[in-house]
Amino acid sequence: MTKKCFQIALLFLLSFTSIHAQDKKAKDLLNEVTAKIKSYDNIVIDFKYSLNNAKENINQDSKGNVTMKGNQYVLNFMGVTKIFDGQKTYTIVPEDEEVTVSKVNEKDDNAITPSKMLTFFNSGYKYTMDIVQNVKGRKIQYIKLVPTTGKDQRKEILLGIDVQTKHIYNLIETGKNGTKTTLTVNSFKTNQPLSKNQFTFVASKYPKYYINKLD
Repeated sequence: MTKKCFQIALLFLLSFTSIHAQDKKAKDLLNEVTAKIKSYDNIVIDFKYSLNNAKENINQDSKGNVTMKGNQYVLNFMGVTKIFDGQKTYTIVPEDEEVTVSKVNEKDDNAITPSKMLTFFNSGYKYTMDIVQNVKGRKIQYIKLVPTTGKDQRKEILLGIDVQTKHIYNLIETGKNGTKTTLTVNSFKTNQPLSKNQFTFVASKYPKYYINKLD
């Protein structure tokens, strides 16, 4: 009986040590990704976004692009353009010929912005190394992220990282309701020549649009 207990304790200890080492390896890789992202003056990304829910028979694909510099960004997605100039967000909806202007507190942890999407994993998750895949000659290391709060509607997130470039390749999010969303980076460009007005909303470009100021 004592020998069996010892064996169980030893197996538990070995598995705990393995998990701890795995966690450190995952954390080190995430730190490298964060450092790489912060080293760039600007980032331009083209991406594909897929939403699937077999139970609800939902299968949607969309493409988009985003240009980021610091906390400023221009996001084009699903026919809508969002510009954040560092103080206000301008949401431009051509279908409605409307521009919504609102203030965003970038320090608010609940404020979702494109720049935060590249470093969201730094808090609020437990993480472990997952599988490695070869995608068109690129070695993609996946890290599994599990939210630490029960209120989060996401069951888990798989973050795919290009081992060579330390860039995020894709993000696969599984919800507790069975919905799976996948964001895949098709193009990741850095330090691009940007215009001085890249993140400036120019009202004269939208003369017939209704300007809806929320603040």
